[in-house]
Amino acid sequence: MSNAPELAAVIPVAGDAAPLEVLLRTLRKQSGAPEEIIVVDGLDDDRCRDVANAAGVTYITSKLCRGHQLAAGADATQAEWLWFLHADAVPDDHAATAVRTALAEGADGGHFCFRFTGSRRWPKPLLEHLINWRCRFGTPYGDQGIFATRAAYVAAGGFSRQPLFEEVALVRGLRQQGRFRGLSVPIGVDPRRWEREGWWRRSLMNRILALAYMAGVPAGTLAKFYRRKLSARKAATCPHP
Repeated sequence: MSNAPELAAVIPVAGDAAPLEVLLRTLRKQSGAPEEIIVVDGLDDDRCRDVANAAGVTYITSKLCRGHQLAAGADATQAEWLWFLHADAVPDDHAATAVRTALAEGADGGHFCFRFTGSRRWPKPLLEHLINWRCRFGTPYGDQGIFATRAAYVAAGGFSRQPLFEEVALVRGLRQQGRFRGLSVPIGVDPRRWEREGWWRRSLMNRILALAYMAGVPAGTLAKFYRRKLSARKAATCPHP
């Protein structure tokens, strides 16, 4: 254990070679960069493997399910501290240092401040404010760069192996341990899903799914519902192949 890395970043991917390459460059340039980076591919994609190999990071494969991928990445490292990132995340220049500082000061885990990438046009600032306010009391999701000590991660039960809301039980478990910290440091979130589906429509759908999950609707059922809604919307806007 004496040779184990202190901080490991776990990145699940599924055909995300281009954003992955950018993220790996970003992480490598950071002060306090993770000693270990683990890319977990749900598609066993040659492009993602090549990007990971070129960057000199660990590449493993897993079942195509973000919960499975995140859990596999955590199991693949002996690091004391774990940091989970989506492939299209845009961490602040001081993000790695912020994780190290929070955990060294006694936090069991935490998350970053939600911030859309790109221009600051309406309604981004309002939605950011609402999302960050909600996270004070509710669940920050995986695109906010959740991090934890290994001990707290294990005690919280890790990620659920389900197709949606895989981080909810983990965050609840980390909060129950009493030292789950929301950082003021931002992490960039790609707005493409909001732009594609509509800013308010996407936000409303997120809330409907979250409330249904809290009410006990299984994650698998909600994932199928969301995929059907998305497919119908695509067909309506682009009826011809």
